[in-house]
Order: sequence, then structure tokens, then C-alpha cells
Amino acid sequence: MSLRRLRAGELLALIGALCVIVSLFEPSYQTPAGNLDAWETFGGAVALLIAAACAALALVLATLTERSPALPVSLAVWCVALGLIALIAAIVRVLERPDHATALCVGAWLALAGAAAILAGAWLSLRDEHTSLYRPARPTPRPRP
Repeated sequence: MSLRRLRAGELLALIGALCVIVSLFEPSYQTPAGNLDAWETFGGAVALLIAAACAALALVLATLTERSPALPVSLAVWCVALGLIALIAAIVRVLERPDHATALCVGAWLALAGAAAILAGAWLSLRDEHTSLYRPARPTPRPRP
């Protein structure tokens, strides 16, 4: 397992996943009664953000551990779909005001930035066509009869 295998797309998706994970524990909304984090306002949008972060982490792990590009590419496709849905969910979380919230805090913005980074990283991962890290096999030719 070599970190050299990670390309810009996977690194961006990893940064996005870390932003989403951190945003779950930071305050997202400010209310007259105090701050609310993602766990206190848990709903479908938070579940979608968690799913996108898990997909991004799976993409990074598959890229690090798999010799064949089949699994990382299929995970990148799923990561693009989940990243797009999570981006929409994060935008909804920024626009909504649960429990009479008066202001947005850093958690909502981190989730939005993380979802955008997951989507962009997965997209870059699919577009990157660098050659493989492994040299192509060159078997010795069979002798002619």
C-alpha cells in the first residue's frame, strides 16, 4: 500500500470526506437557545452527507489496495453520484433554518465545501488517465517451430 498511488482526484475526495466528518461535530446553526450540530438536526441530508463521505473513503482505500483499476473506477462512479446528491443536500442544509436558527455556523459551510470536494475529486478521479504505476508485462515470445 503506497500513498504514491493516490492521484489529485482521490486526494481531493479524501479532503472532502474529512471536511464532512469534521462538520458533523462542529456547530451548524446558531439558535437563541444555543448552537446545533449535525447530530441535533439529524435528517436525510446528514445521512446523504455521511454516505458520500463513506463512498469517498472507500474510493481512497480501493485506490490504495487494489492492483486492478476496476473497483476504484466503479467506486468513483458511485462517488460522483453520491457526491452530487450530497452537494444538493448540503445546499439545502445551508438554506434551511431548523428550530428557528438565526445564523449559520462553520459546520454547515464545512459540509458544503466537503460535498463539493467529494464531487470534484471523484470527477477528477474518473477523468485522470495517467498510465499505470506498474510496468506492462513483456513475456518472452515463444520460439517458432
